[in-house]
Amino acid sequence: MKQMDPALLRELIAVLQSGGIEDAELEAKWILEDAASEAHARDIAAHRAKHEPLQYLLGKWEFYGLTMFVGAGVLIPRADTETLVDAVLSRIKDRKGQQIADLCTGSGCIALALAQHMPQTAFTGIDISEQALAYALKNQAYHDMQNAAFLRADVLSAETAAQHQRLAAIVCNPPYLTAADMQQLQTEVRYEPETALYGDTDGLHFYREITRLWKGSLCAGGLLAYEIGCTQGKAVAAILAENGFTGIEVLRDLNGMERVLLGTHG
Repeated sequence: MKQMDPALLRELIAVLQSGGIEDAELEAKWILEDAASEAHARDIAAHRAKHEPLQYLLGKWEFYGLTMFVGAGVLIPRADTETLVDAVLSRIKDRKGQQIADLCTGSGCIALALAQHMPQTAFTGIDISEQALAYALKNQAYHDMQNAAFLRADVLSAETAAQHQRLAAIVCNPPYLTAADMQQLQTEVRYEPETALYGDTDGLHFYREITRLWKGSLCAGGLLAYEIGCTQGKAVAAILAENGFTGIEVLRDLNGMERVLLGTHG
């Protein structure tokens, strides 16, 4: 909406507060900025008061300065994941003919953020979910990112890994929540697809399998860059070490939490 009616803003804030939304005033302003009409704004606020994700209700969210379309069936981009993008950009130079794969790509936010800053490098985002890929393709088209492509495939398949060779880097934000984590999810997170969250009982299944299956897809000196849970640094580092990776390091996000783990192949 072009104009922000103070009376409507107060009304929306009250609706959100009645539902226990902590940042009610800020979210009310976001709703008014994106809503097509007063009726639409009220409808969004009513759903948000029930703790439906604001990102889904607005239909989009910002990641690394890019607008990303999101909705049911795709993981919501998070600011913490920008640490992964920063890490790759600081370690891999943009080169013509270079290829990087983004596994479990979801909305495509990581691949597209990197592609924007590495225009000579070719990016391939891979996900098994048709719903997620629909958003990745929509985001790719919206930003007209010619050096990024997306395909549906199982990243836990040896056949998929074999089809991608001599990669300069593999980036991945895999499902990494444990069984215990899944029992304690916030209401909003329960709306997101379980397949994008649950990493088996100990949360490490995807790290084990991707590291094992994809290490041969990296060129010598290639980078493997994972987002990790804040308590998983030692465990994921051990997985990389067991698979022959060197230069393993854990990086923290802006909140001081362990968030990214890197390793070099060969």
